[in-house]
Amino acid sequence: MTGCGSLRAVWRCVSMWCVLSAMTVAPAPGAVRWPQFRGENCSGVADGDKPPVEFGPSTRLLWKTPLPRGLSSPCIWEDRIFVTAFDGRKLETICLRRSDGRILWRQQAPAEKIERVSGYNSPASATCATDGRFVYAYFGASCGLVAYDFDGNRAWHTPLPIYNVRHGSAASPILAAGRLIINGDQEDGKSFIAAIDPATGRILWQTPRPMYLSSQTTPVYWKRGDVEEVVIAGCVRLTAYDVRDGAERWSVRGLEAISIANSPVVGGDMLFAMSQSMGEDKLPPFAALAAQYDRNGDGRISPAESPRMVRDIFSVLDVNRDGAITADEYDQRLRILGQADYGLLAVRAPDRSGDLTDTHIVWRQKKGISEVSSPLYYRGRLFIIRDGGLASCFEARTGRPLYQLERIGAEGRYYASPVAADGRIYVASMSGVVTVIEAGDTLKVLARNDLGEAIAATCAIADNKLYIRTASAMWAFGE
Repeated sequence: MTGCGSLRAVWRCVSMWCVLSAMTVAPAPGAVRWPQFRGENCSGVADGDKPPVEFGPSTRLLWKTPLPRGLSSPCIWEDRIFVTAFDGRKLETICLRRSDGRILWRQQAPAEKIERVSGYNSPASATCATDGRFVYAYFGASCGLVAYDFDGNRAWHTPLPIYNVRHGSAASPILAAGRLIINGDQEDGKSFIAAIDPATGRILWQTPRPMYLSSQTTPVYWKRGDVEEVVIAGCVRLTAYDVRDGAERWSVRGLEAISIANSPVVGGDMLFAMSQSMGEDKLPPFAALAAQYDRNGDGRISPAESPRMVRDIFSVLDVNRDGAITADEYDQRLRILGQADYGLLAVRAPDRSGDLTDTHIVWRQKKGISEVSSPLYYRGRLFIIRDGGLASCFEARTGRPLYQLERIGAEGRYYASPVAADGRIYVASMSGVVTVIEAGDTLKVLARNDLGEAIAATCAIADNKLYIRTASAMWAFGE
């Protein structure tokens, strides 16, 4: 006998094959799954479910469980919900029982340091992923990836070479073709994308991305027949990699260069990506900058000497992080930043490799682009929400606007991405309001549900219920 060597080993191999296969196929009918950021293949869609439209602190509330702070979204497998948290001292992975919200276990991450983050970001931003065997928690530069079984026992821990992510890590791991995929975009030319063996934590492949600056986007899996790719939206480009070996397949230009936060989404035979504009100001040549602002005449620009447009991206321009920008550093970054664009773009299924910018972008839109939240493809339409509660909807195949920048009546910032089920779209704001919108060609608000505290994590839908993480608790709503 070859391969496994014995009958018992054969059964072990078959069992492992079944586990790995389960990571890439659709869930069985009736299965309760929202296994990673935005659910199945990061789509944000749970069309077999019927979550409530109207809910609140005293309406259709099934349970509410206090949690430490964190921005990770609920990750669900049957009667388990997984989140991460940071209480100001330690990082944790927490498992709740979905039926009643009881905390079953919590495990401290093996972090020797806590990654520095800025703004509203958190060291516990990445959403967990699970295949039903282990749950995988990612803590960026704090300690990399940690896997636990469903009883909370640590299975493995894999540190990753994450050092300096502008604003801090926030991309979530995804499961694709039996692999865990990680976006390792960061500063200093050390960016990469990697695949990890979910069973052991071993790095299967790691592809350098030295020309890509920091991003917070979660990759997406795109399977077309025998072609299996993971696609990542990053600095300037949307890039696809062979999921088996990490080889770069194709790319298109059309994204901003700095801190891309919006994750791509697959819809039909197209893929959609988005990034907001960083502003209309164009950086001048270094000689002109130095002539006006290099007050001490040392041929370098310090933070104190920088105009606002330079100061806002100083950490990007200061390549060696010595506190000053030289002409060589400036010109190096300017070559990248000069290729930047912004907007929402639709890419048709590639049929060849290389730069496909001129041949495979079907349409673009530049009006109504969201700052952080990702687009939602649902029933042939593409929906986006931006700060201020401004909603836009496009015909996915053509890019034709169905409505643009229409107010949903719930102002505030929108960090959470929209999700959908049963012909309805759910959008959550930092002001604590979850707005339910009819998925149609015109904007129709069905309900505005105020939970009274900030919502930055994306909602999860499973078993006809809605699971929402707010600043201090996990909530479950249903009939």
